[in-house]
Amino acid sequence: MKRIAFHNRERETDEIMKILDAEPSLITFVYGPINSGKTELINHVIEELPEEYVVFYINLRTKLLASYDDFIESLFEMEMESEGVNRKRKETLAELVSSVTKVAGIPINKEFLDYVFKDNKPKNAFSYIIKLFLEVRASGKQPVLVLDELQKIGDVKVNGFLVYELFNFFIDLTKEKHLAHVFVATSDSLFLERVYNEAMLQGRCRYLLVDDFNDATTAAFLGEYGFTDGEKALAWEYCGGKPVCLVELIRIDERERFTKKMLTTRVNQLKDLLDYLDYTKPRVMIGADGYLVEKEDIVNILRRFVDAERIGDEGLNRPAKQFLIKDNILFLDPESGIIEPQSRLNLLAIREVLKDA
Repeated sequence: MKRIAFHNRERETDEIMKILDAEPSLITFVYGPINSGKTELINHVIEELPEEYVVFYINLRTKLLASYDDFIESLFEMEMESEGVNRKRKETLAELVSSVTKVAGIPINKEFLDYVFKDNKPKNAFSYIIKLFLEVRASGKQPVLVLDELQKIGDVKVNGFLVYELFNFFIDLTKEKHLAHVFVATSDSLFLERVYNEAMLQGRCRYLLVDDFNDATTAAFLGEYGFTDGEKALAWEYCGGKPVCLVELIRIDERERFTKKMLTTRVNQLKDLLDYLDYTKPRVMIGADGYLVEKEDIVNILRRFVDAERIGDEGLNRPAKQFLIKDNILFLDPESGIIEPQSRLNLLAIREVLKDA
């Protein structure tokens, strides 16, 4: 079995470690294109942390989050009564903290959980977490809270959108109480654009881009698995620096046939999307209003990538842009205002489909 080792994220790792070495003060949003290695980077850093850090890691990727209760349940790990003559249920915060391993959800028992769900108020859950984190710090350790794929709660409401309640809580943990480091990871650039433009977060957060590998890093990575110069060039042509695509190439033998098949699949998917737009006009929400997406506007944006790998965000039809980003065809970096295809394969497919359009 070929085991793929974590590779060369020194810049991002160093930046995260510098954040962790300082007093908590800002929320850190970790973002980037889909499958660029954000979760792998976070897990790698967690594994390398010294014992003085206690990480509470919650991955919302596979959670069904249709309500406040769903979200709260996703945060906590119920501390069950232990079996054995000399074991007893953990009843106090100190006892719960003592049961925490290096990486865990937020431990809770039945009594505390009843309090958290009382009155359906987010502040109950946040109050409990603050008390737990204070107990962690009193034990001589530094709490770190990581929420992966936070955009999953974007539409959940509790007297308004839950995400705004959560942002206020993160600000309280970091900038106001300096109690815990908070990292939020997302591959949803529309969600991140919403975050970036949110007035309540101005001066209260930082952004860490985890992008695909550049060409030098890609070549070095593939070189560790015996790729020839020709195979490296083939991989870069079709996959760019997309880690998930490169890993697939490492695991197979007929690499040229595989890359061409991937491109053919992506071309057919894009052709099918454009054909679909001949028959219907999807609706996207911008603020509280819905707007129809026109095929002509989609094609006009995609056509700009025939001669460019990335473009500026200005002047694009917003419903069409939002549709393409939401459909994971394009990626928007709100910090730079740059839009590019989510992958090298997407870029090649766009050029193939639109070269004669």
